[in-house]
Amino acid sequence: MKLIQIVLVMLLFSVSSHLMSLDIGDKAPGFTLEATDGKTYSLDQFLNKEAVVIAWYPKAFTKGCTIECKSLADNGHLLKDLEVAYFMASIDPIEKNIKFAIDNDADFPLLSDPTKEVAKKYDVLHWSGLYSERHTIYISKEGRIEYVDTQVNPGTSAEDMAAKLVELGVQKRTTS
Repeated sequence: MKLIQIVLVMLLFSVSSHLMSLDIGDKAPGFTLEATDGKTYSLDQFLNKEAVVIAWYPKAFTKGCTIECKSLADNGHLLKDLEVAYFMASIDPIEKNIKFAIDNDADFPLLSDPTKEVAKKYDVLHWSGLYSERHTIYISKEGRIEYVDTQVNPGTSAEDMAAKLVELGVQKRTTS
């Protein structure tokens, strides 16, 4: 009987998480999150200005997350020339993300979602609730989901992100 209950709970969770998943063209959920650079960022501040990419990662200081952060720190020049605001994000507390950013020379903001509210909205919270999945979310200037990468390669994260942005038609920044 207990096995049947467990299977039913897992099935219900599977169905409910599928119902919450983001699809291309959906309006991106709003967010307001504290960042490692001391600022607070929201989706609204980028609307009609530039695309947004949020690279969700499971946990600061773990092997894959460190590799991904270093990829973005070492190859950020590939992204800085494009009309995009890009972030890494996790459910880690801001203090842990600040140390993680410093240790990895991150020259871009890492967002903290310790309440897990935004991770839930973006359907990246692992079913255990203990960490977020490694998914990268691409959002258009108009605030629509353009692409959800669920097969992120941490070692080539920056290169893959830049290539996907170009493929999605994100323009190069204009210099005045």
